Amino acid sequence: MLIINKYIINGSKENKILIDVCYDANSIKKDIIIFSHGFKGFKDWGPFNHMSKTFANNDFFFIKFNFSYNGTSLDNPSEFIDLQSFGNNNFSIELNDLGLVIDWLYSNTDFKEEINVNTINLLGHSRGGAISILKTNEDKRIAKIISWAAPSDFTNRMEQSKLDTWKEKGVIYIYNSRTQQNMPLYHQFYNDCINNSDRIDIKKAVMNLTKPHLVIHGTEDPTVLLKDAYDFVKWNSKTIFHKVKEANHVFGVMHPYNLENYPKDFKEAIDVTIKFLKA
Repeated sequence: MLIINKYIINGSKENKILIDVCYDANSIKKDIIIFSHGFKGFKDWGPFNHMSKTFANNDFFFIKFNFSYNGTSLDNPSEFIDLQSFGNNNFSIELNDLGLVIDWLYSNTDFKEEINVNTINLLGHSRGGAISILKTNEDKRIAKIISWAAPSDFTNRMEQSKLDTWKEKGVIYIYNSRTQQNMPLYHQFYNDCINNSDRIDIKKAVMNLTKPHLVIHGTEDPTVLLKDAYDFVKWNSKTIFHKVKEANHVFGVMHPYNLENYPKDFKEAIDVTIKFLKA
């Protein structure tokens, strides 16, 4: 019988983290997957609820969560109603949030008979994939890492002319074409990148990785180019790379999601991930 429960824990700053767990309640110790969503994303985006059940049905204990400053709220976990928090989000907050979710696993006794706490795997999409890579490098508790369509650099898209305007005005706006919102990003984001440049150095993290790393990337990804995936392979010869031919950034899925079956690209990403985790 599949169990789906929600938990609320303290985030790394003032906001809370909303967590979903999904597992088959059979009192068999299961390997853990912690899923991190991407930029302008949330734990219930697209097929992620259905995906939770797929992994649970394959004998994994699946966790997904909203980063505390992703712009949603506890009452509206799928709507960007807290743009002030969105604008004050940064990579350090997300890395610290993910660490708190891992800590929570060790302290929660509700499902201690269902989990193998010594096998925690991180899975992330896009920015969440890069956050998962960085966390794996700095946290010895992680067993394996899977990054879907993850960028290989967090700062190479920042143009100097835009940086000057950003500093002058204190804010830039990111347009969300799905919700038609202009979403603020305050200059603190850039300051955090500078102040924590070593911690968010993805190249350094990948070069230092000793845990198995699976990279899955669509060949037609217009958001994070295929080149980024090749960077991971170049930086660490132990990286396992799987290309999904003709797939876009979200592997053919969308939000809202109401399909009975996964599109072939997304199914391929899940199937390859499960095979890697069970190897």
